[in-house]
Amino acid sequence: MQLKLKITVAAAIAAAAGVSLAQDMIVKIGHVAPVSGAQATYGRDNENGARMAIEDLNAAGVMIAGKKVKLELMAEDDAADPRQGAAVAQKLCDAKVNGVVGHLNSGTTIPASKIYHDCGIPMVTPSATNPNLTKPGYKTTFRLLANDNALGAGLAFYAADALKLKRIAVIDDRSAYGQGVADVFKKIAASKGITIVDEQFTTDKSVDFMSILTAIKAKNPDGVFFGGMDAQAGPMLRQMEQLGLTNVKYFGGDGICTNDLIKQSAGAKTLDNVICAEGAASLVKMPGGTAWKKRYDAKYPGQFQIYSPYVYDAVNVLVDAMKRAGSADPKVYLSKLADTNYKGITTNVQFEPNGELKNPAMTLYTYKADKKVALN
Repeated sequence: MQLKLKITVAAAIAAAAGVSLAQDMIVKIGHVAPVSGAQATYGRDNENGARMAIEDLNAAGVMIAGKKVKLELMAEDDAADPRQGAAVAQKLCDAKVNGVVGHLNSGTTIPASKIYHDCGIPMVTPSATNPNLTKPGYKTTFRLLANDNALGAGLAFYAADALKLKRIAVIDDRSAYGQGVADVFKKIAASKGITIVDEQFTTDKSVDFMSILTAIKAKNPDGVFFGGMDAQAGPMLRQMEQLGLTNVKYFGGDGICTNDLIKQSAGAKTLDNVICAEGAASLVKMPGGTAWKKRYDAKYPGQFQIYSPYVYDAVNVLVDAMKRAGSADPKVYLSKLADTNYKGITTNVQFEPNGELKNPAMTLYTYKADKKVALN
């Protein structure tokens, strides 16, 4: 009789545990960024934003269709390489994640977006800005900041209207991002009467730009536009100083607009000539930017770059759509994601029918006394 009672009690405990586990639904959020290689500082910042969002949501408690949800992050490294990015995208599809935040680079995000579309998983990029991303019309693709049409144009208008520049050389790193933003800048700059005195090309792995810059110096420009990332912009600024190009303005998109550029340029005076653009409001003008940044810095001191606030919002936007749909099934919540009206820390997030952010802001920055300062 005593043995039978023990068995009955054990069975009841096991049954109760089973019910508890069944109620605790697991929702997997994929995140992809380069956390190795030259762009790892960006990637780590992005991943920090994703982890912070997941932790905050789990601490607050998420309910979907009356069931308690535990969010799990599946973080992957694409090393800013399109092939690795495609492989990682397929891995997340095979793992049946409920949604993806990423990728960081346009060059990895564009091919990955087709893979996510084909397997029916929504993706929200917090940082890829090439306009071609949304041109295929995939209903699973969303962007949380302004694209290169806004960034390149804004920089060209500033060069022409505010600085009255007349002669600008253009360099790009041949990546989807770098080439895309440079092409927009060239087109708008030319329409504003600026002469493009030279066009040069490099790669996103290069660190020696002396021959390129020597050729540009001979054309006597009053500005240089670089389409690429800070890992190349930093050495380029140092080499511009070495060649005496210290009075030449230096333009670039969000790829160079980082706090890490200060370190990468290693004290070069040419850092003061930088004007760069980000496709959103500055942190102090974001609805929740200042308070969020204080929490981020306490958790990840010295690691903030650019995109982590957008990553944080992207995770929340996905989960908000799931809650409103009453389901974490991508096929069910996708329509709610398209109808997003979410008050995030970066902006009030709403999407155009093609997945672009509605009414995106743009901020120009410069560097003064080794600090990144907003111009508008």
